Amino acid sequence: MTRYIDVNDLCYLVSQKGLPTCISEMAEYIRADYLRWPDFEKCARLANHSPDGVIELMPVSDASLYAFKYVNGHPKNTLAGLLTVMAFGALGDVDTGQPVLLAEMTLTTAIRTAATSALVARYLARDNSRSMALIGNGSQSEFQAVAFHAMLGINEIRLFDIDAQATAKLAANLKAFPALKVILAGSVAEAVRGADIVTTVTADKAYATILTDDMIEPGMHLNAVGGDCPGKTELDRRIVERARVIVEYEPQSRIEGEIQQMPQDSPVTELWRVINGQQPGRENARQVTLFDSVGFAIEDYSALRYVLDVAKALEVGRELELVPDLADPKDLYARLAQQPAAQQKKRA
Repeated sequence: MTRYIDVNDLCYLVSQKGLPTCISEMAEYIRADYLRWPDFEKCARLANHSPDGVIELMPVSDASLYAFKYVNGHPKNTLAGLLTVMAFGALGDVDTGQPVLLAEMTLTTAIRTAATSALVARYLARDNSRSMALIGNGSQSEFQAVAFHAMLGINEIRLFDIDAQATAKLAANLKAFPALKVILAGSVAEAVRGADIVTTVTADKAYATILTDDMIEPGMHLNAVGGDCPGKTELDRRIVERARVIVEYEPQSRIEGEIQQMPQDSPVTELWRVINGQQPGRENARQVTLFDSVGFAIEDYSALRYVLDVAKALEVGRELELVPDLADPKDLYARLAQQPAAQQKKRA
C-alpha cells in the first residue's frame, strides 16, 4: 500500500508542528542530503515549455529511494483564479519499485524552497544580518519571510510588489508574527536600500531586471528565487558578474538560473561543496553573495522524506491501493475479477 498525503493532510501536519518548526526541520533534512551529494543519481529536470508556462518532472534517486515531482509554472494562471505553481510528488522503494508515498507538493514545495533559501543564507549572509527586502509578494513570499525570521533571526522585512494588493495580503498574513517588523516600501530601490539580505521571488516568465547593479551594496546577500527557467531572470547581469555565485546543480542552473546570462565558463560554486566544507560560503564581510536558486530534485527528495516521517509519527494520511495488492503476484488478471469497492458501495 502507498501512503497518500493530500492538501488537507499536509495542512494538518503543519498545524500540529507549526510552520517555523516544519521549515527548520525540513532544512536539516535538506542539509543532510546535500552532505551526501555523491550518493545520488542526478540529472537536470525535464521541461516541456509552452508560450505561457512550463511543466516539469524532477527525478532523483539514491540506493534506497527514488523521488520525482511534477510541477508547473504558469504566471498568467492567477488571472483565471488558478495557482501559478502546482505540484505533486512520489517516493518509491529502489529495491522493489513499489510506490511508498504519493503526496501534494504545492504547499510542500513552498516550504522546501523557503527552507533551502534560509539554509543557504546561513552560509552566505553576514552573521549579524537582521533586515531583508522581499521583492515579489505572491504565494511564495510568506514562506520566505517566516523561514528567514525563524532560522536567521531576521526581524525587519521591507516589502515591495508592483501589485499593491499582493503586498497588503503579505503584510496582513505576517501579523501572525508580532516580533517581525514589516515595512511597506514604495519602490524596489527603497526596499533594498540598507538591507542585509535581498530576496527576489517574482513570477513573470521574462528576462526581467528586478535588481539593478546600483542598488547592490557591499556585503549584501542576494537570494534570487524567481528566475527558474530558460528566458526568465531577475537580476542585472552586472550583479551576477561581481557576486560570489552559489548554485544547486550547475548543469541545470546554466539553463535556468541567473547564470544563463553568463558565459558557460563563468565561475560558480555548487552548494554541496559549501555545505560539506570543501569551499567557503561568504569569504569576507564586504563580498556580495548570490544564491542563484532554481530548485533541485534533491530538495524535493528531502521534503518528501520529511513529510513521510512526520506523517507516520502523527498518523497523518491514508493508505492507498495505488498498485494492485494480489494474493498471487503472477495473477494480475484476477484483480479485475474482484468486486470493485466503489461498485459495492453503489449497490449496497
